[in-house]
Amino acid sequence: MLKQDENLSFIIEPELSPRSEQRIDLYFSIPNEMGINPQTLTEESYFNNHFKSYLAYNANNIHLPLVRSRFVSKNKGEQQDYRQNLNLYCYQVRLAIETDIKEALKIEELDEFYQRAIELCEQSQSLLKKLRRYTPEDEKLISFYTNADNYLSWQIEQSFLRLLDEGPRSSDHAKERTDLLNFCKFEQTYRQEQQYNSDSTLKDANRITNKMRLLQRLIEHGVVLTRQTRHLNSYLKRLVKGSVTAVIMALVMLVVLNARSTFTEVTATLIIILGAIYGMREIFKEDITRVIWRAIVKGRPKWRFQFNNSVTKDKISTQYIWLEYTRFKHIPQQVRNIFSKRRQQNKQAAQWLHFASETRVNAKEFLPGYDSLQQTLQFNLAPFARYLKKGEGKLYNVENNKISKQSVERRYQLNLVVVYSSADKVTHQRYKITLNRSKIVNIELIYSEK
Repeated sequence: MLKQDENLSFIIEPELSPRSEQRIDLYFSIPNEMGINPQTLTEESYFNNHFKSYLAYNANNIHLPLVRSRFVSKNKGEQQDYRQNLNLYCYQVRLAIETDIKEALKIEELDEFYQRAIELCEQSQSLLKKLRRYTPEDEKLISFYTNADNYLSWQIEQSFLRLLDEGPRSSDHAKERTDLLNFCKFEQTYRQEQQYNSDSTLKDANRITNKMRLLQRLIEHGVVLTRQTRHLNSYLKRLVKGSVTAVIMALVMLVVLNARSTFTEVTATLIIILGAIYGMREIFKEDITRVIWRAIVKGRPKWRFQFNNSVTKDKISTQYIWLEYTRFKHIPQQVRNIFSKRRQQNKQAAQWLHFASETRVNAKEFLPGYDSLQQTLQFNLAPFARYLKKGEGKLYNVENNKISKQSVERRYQLNLVVVYSSADKVTHQRYKITLNRSKIVNIELIYSEK
């Protein structure tokens, strides 16, 4: 399922099981008026700057009551085992609280909203108590525990403050709001008593936020797999470039030798001819190389990600990436049929961009208690909005012989077909992404295969 991430980005989060393979194809229909083409946005530039891929032990859609707490009673074992189990716990709590807070903010009915908020508060208190109940005695483990306790306390407090700030307000639920605020104040006081953060850090919003981001990265150690990127076909590209240069140089030398045999003396005409020959070589060498290179790499993956467990260094998964501009006639027939179902006014002249990701899981099994991996593919549409016009224009209305006007913004639409392919089935979905210069306004599922 495709969903919005930040203002101008969206994510896809498939799940992977041991020894599985999965392929995801995205076909973008980008209107020409947006100004996106191979000259303004190259495939390499988009991949390097605006696409991200993560792989972590699955905690997708996990909620607070489902968070595993098997680590908390484990005081024995290796230092690395304790740290990894602790990090898994903290990672799941963070994702669970984010998921539940987002769902709670969607509740419009006041009684239901505050009932849900109090439940989340009680569940969060229980998880924090479990963490603090088993403070390690080993001095080597204290730092890991301190980082986790500090981060979770701060993150949960921030989540509930956001819930109170963005959620509906009512004087009839003053007691519930007070209870939630008291919980946030308690966590703030607790961190101060434990002296987790210095006074200078607490007084600077940037310093405390950046410190918590650092702690977040620390608790992801062993949970989010490390990624190694390799650019495929780099040696092949050098070979093609060298071969084209060799052929062109051979032709140039042949022409030069013929010219020297025709002109027995060095004359102005000979110099002009030789200059023209070398000039033509420089003009056409890059173009010929580009055409031949695109023909050779067409349909071949361009990049490879290798994901390893950051603790054991074991190879967990391999991901291959394709990204290229294409033509409508080269798109699979079923995808073309889905695009053809658009309304006539939406069938604009467009650039077609094809992305594909093929992921193979090498591991036979995962960490105990985890039977799948969560993959996150993040696509940033900021370069798509680079050439868009700013919101402009007025809409005039007449009512009771009075003319009123209001400002309107200019919006653009991307059409996107997503194809999920696994061992047992293939699923097609079409989305309409509406965006302006600053954000994605809406993502709408238009078609989904049953």
